Amino acid sequence: MTKISGIFAATMSVLNSDLSLNIEKTINHAEKLIDQGCHGTAIFGSTGQSQLISISEKIDLLNKLSKSKYKDNHLIGTGLNSLGETINFMKIASSLNFNKFLIMPPAYYKYGDSEVIEFYTRIIESIPESKIILYNFEKLCGYKFSIDCVKELVKKFPSQIVGVKDSSYNLFENLKLENFSIFPGSELKLLKGLQLGCSGIITATCNVTAEISRKVYDDFHSGKEQSFNKKLCNIRTAFDKFNLISGLHTFYSQDNEIYKNILPPLSLLNKIDEKDLIDTLKDLNFTSKSSLAA
Repeated sequence: MTKISGIFAATMSVLNSDLSLNIEKTINHAEKLIDQGCHGTAIFGSTGQSQLISISEKIDLLNKLSKSKYKDNHLIGTGLNSLGETINFMKIASSLNFNKFLIMPPAYYKYGDSEVIEFYTRIIESIPESKIILYNFEKLCGYKFSIDCVKELVKKFPSQIVGVKDSSYNLFENLKLENFSIFPGSELKLLKGLQLGCSGIITATCNVTAEISRKVYDDFHSGKEQSFNKKLCNIRTAFDKFNLISGLHTFYSQDNEIYKNILPPLSLLNKIDEKDLIDTLKDLNFTSKSSLAA
């Protein structure tokens, strides 16, 4: 398998007014990001409210997505605590010829490296054809991958454990493995990560920075001067002041009210924070209509 690399958006889920998943618009949103410059997206990651969306809706979306021309560009997040539900969901995805997965360890309970290895072992034994990107995000699940744990998983399953999304930022600078993809979870780490040999990024804010993130990525690989990285980092910093899902839905709802639909307990930004975000982005000459404006 070719090493996974590039700019990936942890894509947003688009909801109807009754908070059901709008499958067509969610797919259209993801694939517009690919048209704008992303190499692919992570469907049902944290930004896609995966932990709050029903399994039946996820399966319905995968059935529709399996017919897409961009089918091979998507990583499939699981967003499930239950081992059994994770395996069943992945088996359905695999039957539709999706085999690249982004999987975070379960939340809530406390555990260590050996338990995490057992969790992924059970998954891989059930779906040996899977290609798994580990999702390292202690803030959300309560566990932070160690370098030793990642190395042990890769040693045990070199054909299945193919990468890591590092949103805890304790791996991307020091983890070195051959033919293994490392994706920091922020645009702030994109250029430094590339300089260290990382594969790209998987981020929430690529929902708005797809074009400019791709420019930074391409300029690095072609040896060009970095003329967009400062602006890219400033945009990410503007969103980092707030819950990213709230900020992204608030930003998108400026042009399309359907993005105001968000699953509780998540919410849009309050009016004060909304003004703060939009004014900051305007000062950066960044709007939903233009990302590469000088």
